[in-house]
Amino acid sequence: MIRTGIGYDVHRLAKGEALILGGVTIRSEKGSVGHSDGDVITHAIVDALLGASGCGDIGTHFPSDDERWKGMSSLHFLSNTVKVIGDAEFQITNVDATVILENPRLSGYLEEMKKVLAAEMKIEPGAISVKATTTDGLGFIGQKEGIGAMAIATVTKV
Repeated sequence: MIRTGIGYDVHRLAKGEALILGGVTIRSEKGSVGHSDGDVITHAIVDALLGASGCGDIGTHFPSDDERWKGMSSLHFLSNTVKVIGDAEFQITNVDATVILENPRLSGYLEEMKKVLAAEMKIEPGAISVKATTTDGLGFIGQKEGIGAMAIATVTKV
């Protein structure tokens, strides 16, 4: 059985916050505001994997009102998710993710994000794609007030 899931996440941006994407710290004037580290791309991937495997969503496993997750690295969520879907007898086939951010430009960070995320998911880097785009100045992301990410994951029953 092959299954596919979609993940989506957005966070507000603020000065004085770190910008962490795909487990990589990005040099930026503003960072993502979140209960954990606010890593939108990892959050979107977690939701896509959980959805594909029928194992709930990020809020079910890592609720934002639970103090255990305050300031936690989202890579912890991802590694825990890999275990959850493995326990459900699914393995990751591939992941495609896009971060949506006006600036800074992310092209110099995408390969590192890909390597970090692939290692955390225990998949080959060729099984993941990480991309970036802008909204050309439109909406809250375009006005540099927020950041978003989308991901799609395909899993196979083992």
